[in-house]
Amino acid sequence: MTNTIAIALGLFLITALTVDIVFFGTGHVLFLGKKLFELIEWLAFWR
Repeated sequence: MTNTIAIALGLFLITALTVDIVFFGTGHVLFLGKKLFELIEWLAFWR
C-alpha cells in the first residue's frame, strides 16, 4: 500500500465516522466498538 492510498483511506474513514456521529449520534459507534473488542478477544482466544 502506498502512502497516498493509506492517507486517502484514512481520510475516508475519518470522514465517514464524522458524518455518522453528526447525523446519527455516538450510539452506533459505541456499539460497533464494543462488538469489535469482543471479536478481537474471541480471535485472540483461538490464536
